[in-house]
Amino acid sequence: MTKNIKIVEIKNIVHKAIKDNNPTNFNGDILLNTSLFGSDGFLDSLGLVTLLVNIEQEIEAIYDIALTIADEKALSQSRSPFRSVDSLVEYLDLILNEKNE
Repeated sequence: MTKNIKIVEIKNIVHKAIKDNNPTNFNGDILLNTSLFGSDGFLDSLGLVTLLVNIEQEIEAIYDIALTIADEKALSQSRSPFRSVDSLVEYLDLILNEKNE
């Protein structure tokens, strides 16, 4: 059984990864509705992959939980979990809770 990570901790990890990665010099405030990827997102595909890898590494370093965010489950969603900060946080919460069961 893995440690239960609170949603606020997930938000902090995502925000930190965006600020640390900053692939396109995003200078705005990182809000939950900030678009990440897609027609109005600030990340291109390489930036998204880099962000996801950084988040995976941070979660593993802090909580000793190995996970792959961009997997078949994520890619088969009817709405991409990578479209906004909020959708990514919700998806991370979902997969981390599944690992905790």
